[in-house]
Amino acid sequence: MKQLTRIFVIVLVVAFGLMALAAKLNSSQGYSGSNTLTIYNWGDYIDPELITRFEKETGITVIYQTFDSNEAMLTKIGQGGTTFDVAIPSDYAIDKMKEEKLLLPIDHSLIPNLSKVDSRFLNLDFDPDNRYSVPYFWGTVGIVYNPEMAQGLSFESWNDLWSDKLRNNVLLTDGAREIMGMSLNSLGYSLNDTNEGHLQEALRKLERLSPNVKAVVGDEIKMLLANGEAAAGVVFSGDAAEIMDENDKLDYIVPKEGTNLWFDNMVIPKTAKNLAGAHKFINFMLEPDVAAQNAEYVGYATPNKEALKLLPEDIAGDTRFYPPADVTSHLEVYKNLGKRMLGHYNELFLEFKMH
Repeated sequence: MKQLTRIFVIVLVVAFGLMALAAKLNSSQGYSGSNTLTIYNWGDYIDPELITRFEKETGITVIYQTFDSNEAMLTKIGQGGTTFDVAIPSDYAIDKMKEEKLLLPIDHSLIPNLSKVDSRFLNLDFDPDNRYSVPYFWGTVGIVYNPEMAQGLSFESWNDLWSDKLRNNVLLTDGAREIMGMSLNSLGYSLNDTNEGHLQEALRKLERLSPNVKAVVGDEIKMLLANGEAAAGVVFSGDAAEIMDENDKLDYIVPKEGTNLWFDNMVIPKTAKNLAGAHKFINFMLEPDVAAQNAEYVGYATPNKEALKLLPEDIAGDTRFYPPADVTSHLEVYKNLGKRMLGHYNELFLEFKMH
């Protein structure tokens, strides 16, 4: 009996030792602990120097993980198996995360730098009063084109993409909301339209675009356009800025029919373990010099009005990427269309790609 007791005690000691080791390992990997902060963001969407600066200023170790779509991010956070203290989803995804109770409210008293954000980008429909999110970047979807290859087309309209002059010479970003939305806008409909007749009309119009489409691609669209592989491409504004840095022959426009005005905001997922660190990071990213440096590195538009004053004039004054209020006022933010309708958009887009 004594021998069995001794063995039982040894087993307990080993078990507790393994539990302590696992806790230590988890803390070092950013899954728990007040001195770590796990951030979940899009790839290449922050200046790495700023992470280093934040770590030095706060003593907090940052664990940085990336996702390639809002849907992938939603699935990961929804599963709840991994701690994420800060995530950076897009507008409609934030609305969905609120609906599914995946977010914690933000304590505005801990984010004094929120006052640096332009009021145009606060209190939007997807998050009234910014209860759950704080602006990070914003932009548009439009057309990058090469005037030398475009045979005189001005690209004032989405409909220019359907020109016979662009046979096998258009690249499209691989996104159902973006491309279905483009087609809907070209017909005079909302890019949040759920009318089945309008959606079928948009699909048929996309199918008529097929002879002009060279490829539907992801991130490689930037390299292809910069290298002159196509005359025009439908891209996000930040990607356009990056492409044009590589090839100054290119230009970018927001079509006159309207387009998507998008926002990526910082949120605190319900999985967060380091709430104090999360608020510190969000407030840090709103420091004007930090936001300005991040905007220069990433290429997207900052919503920080004080940071805008610190950017070079050739960036801050470029109305292609910082369109004024009279332009943005008639653009549309993606709405959360619900799982069924979003799936339908994806089905229609897949049908187009297979055409």
